[in-house]
Amino acid sequence: MKANTLTPELLHKMDAYWRAANYLSVGQIYLYDNPLLKEPLKLSHVKPLVVGHWGTTPGQNFIYVHLNRVIKKYDLDMCYIAGPGHGGPAIVGNVYLEGTWSEVYPNVTQDEAGLKKLFKQFSFPAEFPAMLRRRRRGRFTKAANWGTRSAHAFGAAFDNPGLIVACVVGDGEAETGPLATAWQSNKFLDPITDGAVLPILHLNGYKISNPTVPGTDRA
Repeated sequence: MKANTLTPELLHKMDAYWRAANYLSVGQIYLYDNPLLKEPLKLSHVKPLVVGHWGTTPGQNFIYVHLNRVIKKYDLDMCYIAGPGHGGPAIVGNVYLEGTWSEVYPNVTQDEAGLKKLFKQFSFPAEFPAMLRRRRRGRFTKAANWGTRSAHAFGAAFDNPGLIVACVVGDGEAETGPLATAWQSNKFLDPITDGAVLPILHLNGYKISNPTVPGTDRA
């Protein structure tokens, strides 16, 4: 049987997008200045306090670009919920790469100056943290990632027929009670009136201070 594969041109574009998203992500985590590395890297270009997890970032970028591919190909009604802790650089990087971030925040432009501002803003006082937050009635709500994303995913799917909720779960949060409890919500989904939840396990093998169970040879 001959399987249909992606064309070399599409694979090249997806790889280029993924690498660009990775650079935008690592720049947010580490760089304070010199966003395009036009001059040799100096200590003054690097943030004195590094916040954010690089380990969860390239995987989320990989998932993001592939979900975009299937959304465009099949014209899907799909949303992305990111669970892995401190994975904010991945989502912000992709949203900036798409141009949406600059639409919402016009001062963060699609050029070198805007890129510098984006990098500086990440985990900077009075800006935005490593774990994404949302604005609500004038206040900031910082969401925890300890297994709560699955509850958010089912909440989005309820009463939204046709919606596919891609819920990325970190292997650390996969071991938590909130996720185990929230996962029981699949019993309440009605295929006629509700959407669907697509769980995606981001297996990088580690959580805070030690390896995860799925990341060991015992899994």
